[in-house]
Amino acid sequence: MFRGFINWLKNCFSLRQESLEDTMKKFLIVGLGNIGKQYENTRHNIGFKILDYLASEENLDFETLKLGDVATYKFKGRTFVLLKPSTYMNLSGKAVKYWMVKEKVSIENVLIITDDINLPFGTLRLKTKGSHGGHNGLKDIQDKLNASVYNRFRFGISDDFRKGRQVDYVLGEWDKNEEASLPERLDKSIQVIKSFGTAGVVNTMNSFNGK
Repeated sequence: MFRGFINWLKNCFSLRQESLEDTMKKFLIVGLGNIGKQYENTRHNIGFKILDYLASEENLDFETLKLGDVATYKFKGRTFVLLKPSTYMNLSGKAVKYWMVKEKVSIENVLIITDDINLPFGTLRLKTKGSHGGHNGLKDIQDKLNASVYNRFRFGISDDFRKGRQVDYVLGEWDKNEEASLPERLDKSIQVIKSFGTAGVVNTMNSFNGK
């Protein structure tokens, strides 16, 4: 009987270890954007666009669930939960927090994809901490998570707008030159996501930042 109890303990420990390992291999990839056709091809929606591109390349389907559209992508033993929040940009934190808890994803395994006017068009930059820089989506995420240390993947959209026209610019559609360059930049962005889950954030930063 004692031996049976010991085996039961070992089995419980083994299952707990497997569960922990599975959790460490799960990642929440959040593309920020606004829902609605009028926002679909705007600069501010690059987060949605990158995840849609990944879904298209890997034949994934998004399902409309609580607080967002969600798809699951399996790659090299990792599980990537792809989330496009349906809360609108300014309330993105609510969706991020809900899906972190639901999928049991630690903050170290969360990647937020967003636009950045402070980077030249198409420039990719991964950071592990920092301020929200005036970005309302990031601001709400930091408020809801009560943290400024989390991974964010910034896609440069440049600051080619006149004073006082920032909102019109970020909510405006890509110009012809940007549109022509987007496929290559989107492909590179997919590589960033895959690397984040398989090679780790530091190696991904070294490999892709500024590229």
